[in-house]
This record gives sequence, C-alpha cells and structure tokens, in this order.
Amino acid sequence: MVRSGDTIYYGSMTDKYVIKVDVKTKKKVGDLDVADKVVVQLMYTDPEIRSRKQIVKTSEKTGLYLALDIADVWLNRALQE
Repeated sequence: MVRSGDTIYYGSMTDKYVIKVDVKTKKKVGDLDVADKVVVQLMYTDPEIRSRKQIVKTSEKTGLYLALDIADVWLNRALQE
C-alpha cells in the first residue's frame, strides 16, 4: 500500500492489476479529518494500455473502511483469473 496525498494504491505493480483509492471528500470527527466520499478503481498495471482503458471497475463508497473492503475483494478475484 502506497499513499500520496489523498490517493492510495493497493497491490503490487508487478501484478496484472492494482487498486487506486481516491479520497474525494472529508469530514471532521473531533480534531481529525476522516475520509467521507471515496472512489475505488481496479486498474491494469500494463503501461502499454492507455490510461482511460486501464480502469476495469470503479465504485464510489462512503468511508475508507468500505472502500478498502471492496478493493480487497476486487483485487483478489481479479488476480485469481
């Protein structure tokens, strides 16, 4: 897992697929900013594929926990193909 700002990459770039998680909005919980709207994308890692065609699946979730939950399922299923 690698994080850069509000973007998280989950998986290995040496595999056929990787998950990209983008935090779109945040909400305040006490003193902390917590992810609210999160976009999850299953993507090919092949650099020869154009960026628009790299996206296999996409979904918007509420909260980082739900986003990472679906991301794990998608990635495991895709890598078993």
